[in-house]
Amino acid sequence: MIPLSVVDLSVVTTGTKPAAALRNSIDLARHVDGLGYLRYWLAEHHNLASVASPAPDVMIGQIAAVTKHIRVGSGGVMLPNHAPLVVAERFKMLEALFPGRIDLGLGRAPGTDGATAYALRSRLDRREGDDFLERLHELILWETREFPAGHPYNNVVAMPDDTRLPPIWLLGSSDYSSELAAQVGMGFAFAHHFATHDAIDAMIHYRNRFQPSAWRASPHAILAVAVITADTDEEAERLASSFDLNRLRRDRGQYLPLPSVEEAIAYPYTDAERTSILRNRSRLFVGSPATVQKKLQPLIYTSKPDELMVITAVYDHEARKKSYSLLAEAFGLVKNAA
Repeated sequence: MIPLSVVDLSVVTTGTKPAAALRNSIDLARHVDGLGYLRYWLAEHHNLASVASPAPDVMIGQIAAVTKHIRVGSGGVMLPNHAPLVVAERFKMLEALFPGRIDLGLGRAPGTDGATAYALRSRLDRREGDDFLERLHELILWETREFPAGHPYNNVVAMPDDTRLPPIWLLGSSDYSSELAAQVGMGFAFAHHFATHDAIDAMIHYRNRFQPSAWRASPHAILAVAVITADTDEEAERLASSFDLNRLRRDRGQYLPLPSVEEAIAYPYTDAERTSILRNRSRLFVGSPATVQKKLQPLIYTSKPDELMVITAVYDHEARKKSYSLLAEAFGLVKNAA
């Protein structure tokens, strides 16, 4: 069976305040660690009422400290928001404290709106346009120490200097990151749960174009998918109603806390809104464990991921934990963990 991992947004609901959402993330990480999940990644978002965590590196340290086996990482750090030296220092620290258990996932999007992105970067050396590649190059140089002769950074050391950066993963929802990850020989994670680009194309393109490097000898592709599982198809559909209304609002630019099932069911949907929900359901896998596994298999078979990374956003925290438990059992993780 394919390994399973988790990507977590620390989702805020109408009944769960942001501080409680952060504690729920720690609780969920403990839970899936015992189930045999391979990784637990935290995302970076800013100025969103629906997402509690803007600082994945802080959450990584908290979660790694209370788990035993699972790898913990960023899914991801939005590199344009940060000085590469700061990223290098923080993730070297995490790797020193939890050796062999940390992942550094990098994204090139801001993870927020324009005004907030400006506030995040206003004290940095701003460049016009997309400077992700430049920042990635600098981050790598803090590890390799291959700055040109005479460069002022040759006198600067990213501490702790006896610890390597953890494995770097490039995240993407288009063909840009799949091409870049292949060229520089890094791991690649594709966000099927919100991408409009074809996941199969991105995953196969990465694998076919991969060039071995000091970072990785062979390609490793992660496919991130949105899943909601319950004991029955009917119960899973009921839980998914919160997602449906939340996604409908997001498409309108309303990043509100996740609504309850009762609010979602009572919402007076128009025919156009129901059509939009059906369209969004192409990026969500809902049902009993057997149903979800059946729905996922064609995508797994054609995109050939090395790993499936699951995001489950439901209103009730215990229902979310159960969803991951059922999925682990369906994919044989519970038996392997035991």
